[in-house]
Amino acid sequence: MCQLHQWHWISLARDLFGLSRFRLGAAPSQPVAVKDVATGQRATLEAGDVPAAQARSANAALRVVYASQTGFAEQLARQTSQSLQLAGLPTRVIGIDEVALDDLREAGRVLFVVSTTGDGEPPDMALAFTRQLMRQPASLTGLHYGLLALGDSDYEDFCGFGRQLHRWLQASGAHALFDPVEVDSEDDASQRRWQHHLAVLGGAPDLPDWQPPKYRRWQLVERRLLNPGSVGEPCFHLALKPLEGHADWQAGDLAEIGPRHAAEAVATWLAARGLDGRVVVPFGYRERLPLATLLARCRLPEPDEIEDLDEEGVAAMLQLLPHRAYSIASLPQDGTLQLIVRRMRARGGYPGLGSGWLTEHAPIGAEIALRVRSNVNFHVPGDARPLVLIGNGTGLAALRALLKQRIAAGRTRNWLLFGERHRAHDFLHREDIERWIAEGAIARADFAWSRDQGERIHVQQRLREAGDELRHWVDEGAAIYVCGSLDGLAPGVDAVLCEVLGAARVAQLREQGRYRRDVY
Repeated sequence: MCQLHQWHWISLARDLFGLSRFRLGAAPSQPVAVKDVATGQRATLEAGDVPAAQARSANAALRVVYASQTGFAEQLARQTSQSLQLAGLPTRVIGIDEVALDDLREAGRVLFVVSTTGDGEPPDMALAFTRQLMRQPASLTGLHYGLLALGDSDYEDFCGFGRQLHRWLQASGAHALFDPVEVDSEDDASQRRWQHHLAVLGGAPDLPDWQPPKYRRWQLVERRLLNPGSVGEPCFHLALKPLEGHADWQAGDLAEIGPRHAAEAVATWLAARGLDGRVVVPFGYRERLPLATLLARCRLPEPDEIEDLDEEGVAAMLQLLPHRAYSIASLPQDGTLQLIVRRMRARGGYPGLGSGWLTEHAPIGAEIALRVRSNVNFHVPGDARPLVLIGNGTGLAALRALLKQRIAAGRTRNWLLFGERHRAHDFLHREDIERWIAEGAIARADFAWSRDQGERIHVQQRLREAGDELRHWVDEGAAIYVCGSLDGLAPGVDAVLCEVLGAARVAQLREQGRYRRDVY
């Protein structure tokens, strides 16, 4: 039997048994800041957010409630708890058969991870909860919840129990922390969307992925500043091409990026610890590469984590950086995968991990680790119904792709509502939008430039002003798509929709799939 280096065993044990140690703070810490709602950005984790601050202000442990038939929901609930604890949030995992109504009233915040058995039935352990608590709405106005629903689309009532639970919570006055996440047969993309929400809730953008994306090799071929002269952070149009094979996606899909540290940051880290980045080290089962190359794609350990370790010892302790997700702004027939990315800044002026790599550190021609993730919930309707598209900031990326697909299909009943800071500097992809308006491909457009006047004007105000027209479009069968900031745009638009259309009709639109959101 060959003798392995001692650190090979450590690496193998880590791969077999999962995360053994993890500390936040290796990357520059992120400030908690309230954003201008006119400047939504998908990778908002890089700048902190309000939900994280709200979460930390609560003293009680966050409950993670599972309803499991085969054990998978319980497994995900415990992984959920572990991720939140790594972010510094105390949690308590409990089965739904142990939950009473008073528990929900007193909890403040609950994350539900529930499966469906048979054709839309609750798991056995949830039968008593369903019969005794869900027979009628309760008074849960103080409850904020998140929901991960597991199901199988081969059955007609997909995620039946999860959807039933969501409707009951809504009818009981509970408040959703984010839109429910539905998982089809252990779909890893949906699970990563859940992990994104956990990272937002915990204010910890560097939580490790439960299952790293299987990236492909892409090349950055274009980077162009979209908002010269803006008072906000620079926003870029990026274009990428696959280096191998053919890539396909639909409007509404996402690009998951494997971020990299700047070469200068890695060199500084190595020099401070007296390590040689040229030493070839093992990583995983088969890969061998220079330590500096490996460090660029991994969390940089704190000094006390690697004390007295050599290059191979350091390599054995490394954990891959978590992915960053961005809405795709183009179609395959455009020839490139295009993104709209705002360079975020962390405390001390450091660029955000994902946005800094894409907009500053990666040179044109650089290889980018990228995986396309299907986002079925935000795909364009298959028919010619009218479409109301509402967004702000970099949320325009997904809306631009949706418009492109609609226009290519000859469907022009499109209404765009978009907000940013200044028309003169922040009108992202202005040429495209003005051309589509002139050609009649956009039937109506309303803009909210928040800082072009003394009073701050936002998209939801433009929507309220057009309330009569909104009702008319909805009566004609329109679907409403919202993409942008979770903290400002999403609740603002939702409130106006309920005000103009009524809460019951908004709930009906959700159930019919005519009100869809991709907010972050």
